[in-house]
Amino acid sequence: MQLNRLLSVFILMLGVCFHVAQASAQTVDDAKLRPLVQALAGDNFDDTTKAISDLVKTGDPRVSTILNALSAGDLYVAKANKTVFLGKRDGSDYAATDPLTGTKLEPVSRSAADKIKVNNRLRRDIAAAIGGLTLMSDNITERRSAAEAILKTRDPESIPLLDQAIAAEKDAGVKALMQKAKAAAVLSSDAADDVKIASITEVSAGNSRDALGLLTPLEGVQGPVGEAAKAAIGSINTKLALWNGIQNIVYGLSLGSVLLLAAIGLAITFGVMGVINMAHGEMVMIGAYTTFVVQQIIRASAPGLFDYSLLIALPAAFLVSGAIGVVIERGIIRFLYGRPLETLLATWGISLVLQQAIRSWFGASNVQVGNPSWMAGSFDLGLLTLTWSRLWIIVFALSVFAILQLVLKKTMLGLRMRAVTQNRRMASSMGIRTPWVDALTFGLGSGIAGIAGVALSQIDNVSPNLGQGYIIDSFMVVVFGGVGNLWGTLVGAMSLGIANKFLEPFAGAVLGKIVVLVLIILFIQKRPRGLFALKGRAIEA
Repeated sequence: MQLNRLLSVFILMLGVCFHVAQASAQTVDDAKLRPLVQALAGDNFDDTTKAISDLVKTGDPRVSTILNALSAGDLYVAKANKTVFLGKRDGSDYAATDPLTGTKLEPVSRSAADKIKVNNRLRRDIAAAIGGLTLMSDNITERRSAAEAILKTRDPESIPLLDQAIAAEKDAGVKALMQKAKAAAVLSSDAADDVKIASITEVSAGNSRDALGLLTPLEGVQGPVGEAAKAAIGSINTKLALWNGIQNIVYGLSLGSVLLLAAIGLAITFGVMGVINMAHGEMVMIGAYTTFVVQQIIRASAPGLFDYSLLIALPAAFLVSGAIGVVIERGIIRFLYGRPLETLLATWGISLVLQQAIRSWFGASNVQVGNPSWMAGSFDLGLLTLTWSRLWIIVFALSVFAILQLVLKKTMLGLRMRAVTQNRRMASSMGIRTPWVDALTFGLGSGIAGIAGVALSQIDNVSPNLGQGYIIDSFMVVVFGGVGNLWGTLVGAMSLGIANKFLEPFAGAVLGKIVVLVLIILFIQKRPRGLFALKGRAIEA
């Protein structure tokens, strides 16, 4: 019992000593800061700028509040004793507060105090200073923002604070950003040439366009610093050119995936049946509207399932578009086989009917199709910033292609479709019901177009005119790759997508498409059957 009592007394004494020491430390801090705060009421703006710099160098967290008050015009100086205080108007007086301790002071008459004036230059200095102070914040977002602010201002006065922050920083990404900000500040300072050259090396390591902005002003400097800047700029430009090429390829693959999704169903119907289906784009549009209907039902009935809405919409879009395709084939197309011009006109009329039906049902305006959380946002790959939706479109297009290949190679329907493609009469004589193969093939192609509509609803406006933007490109892909050949469709879609992206920076989007079309026409003059010629009924005819 006696031991416990002695231990309690000992802990109490330690606590008292700690608070006394803490109070003493605070008094010392106040004594150090007080003259610097008083110096804010200098005779001119240059004195105020120096006082701000001296306050920031202390790193005290209270400095941020004081500088915010100065920027907002809430900092005053008493005429009699030159005491600086925080003031708020209260009638004919100012309600005064000590800027360091926060304790209330005696009210000061408005005639007995002057506001400490600031100009735009001072406000910029204050903003940069506050940004520097937040380098030591406990919040990682604030530290990152502070480092980015210094990277933009390149203020040499922030170098000591950056040194402290870099030494204490635990996050690797924020630390690298702080080091880059320090290098940028060094380049704006009067440091020695060897120090600046080291900073040039550090800045150029990121190979970013921001680095070019930092190094370009040094390009005209005479001596080793200018030479180092020129060498770094040349290296960055070379690497940026390489990354721009990679970006065009990735974006081209993304565009090619869209073209593949839109064209792959057309490749089936055109290859097996020889039908020029101008209503194929409307099957894509119906798939997109099916996605909209599914999401509306989920929003009303089960909002928690919204992230799974696309997975639910995929089979629904396939069934709806496929069923409409079978109805069109059984009701109209089967009477027009062997007459390609009439099938073209008939399917064009069907496309107009379907567009008007959608306008009557859903209206002429765009409808909103939401993105699930797993398709939102972006990620960095080197110097590229890619959206998740773009990546998922590529994965989805290749998955649809692989599944369709399995259907054609490993199922009875695929076997019969290939038999009819190669020799319709022989397939019919072997007992294959070619009319039903035609109907199922048209339904399969339409269903895949509906699936394409689900994907396109995530990257394009869903309107009654959605399909019209892809029908011409789809025919270009099919003809270029080889009619009815799925591998040709894949290669053709990716090739046209990449070609478009490389041409767009020089010719623009519209002229780029025209150039691609002219190149395809010239290519077909040499290879009328496309990249991969298909052997079968299409050629025999």
